[in-house]
Amino acid sequence: MLLLNRPSVGFAAGLLFGIGLCLGQMVNPARVIGFLDIFGTWDPTLVFVMAGAVVTAFAGYRLVMARGRPLLSEFFLLPKTGKIDGQLIAGAAIFGAGWGIAGFCPGPAITAIGALSGEAVVFFGAMILGLGIGKAIQDTLNRRAEGPEKPPRRVTSLDAS
Repeated sequence: MLLLNRPSVGFAAGLLFGIGLCLGQMVNPARVIGFLDIFGTWDPTLVFVMAGAVVTAFAGYRLVMARGRPLLSEFFLLPKTGKIDGQLIAGAAIFGAGWGIAGFCPGPAITAIGALSGEAVVFFGAMILGLGIGKAIQDTLNRRAEGPEKPPRRVTSLDAS
């Protein structure tokens, strides 16, 4: 009997994603770097993997959105804005630089760990560290945007009278 719940659907989606990354050879950093080397020996295979993902996701979203609500949730969790700002551009540029240098992005790196790639393990550890640093930067930016925090008011016996 097939159990339809969030963990089982997540597992199936992850399994499908990992198989697709391996079959599409996206766990091979040389493939990714070859794709990014547009002025050298450009390898267009990643375009086909991306196109397949975009077409499949487009069709899937149309089917799911037509239902009015997700199968395993009460409502859709969709972004509220498509705002393009300096922070998004900077994050995308830093992500792209890391992707270009290493030849890995998060999904393929995790998949390559499963294939026992030592290079992917190092990349993944550094990525986790980068996520922590990025979160600290984001928290600092959020605090600055909210303004100075007021210190808590101390209650004394004089306040009680």
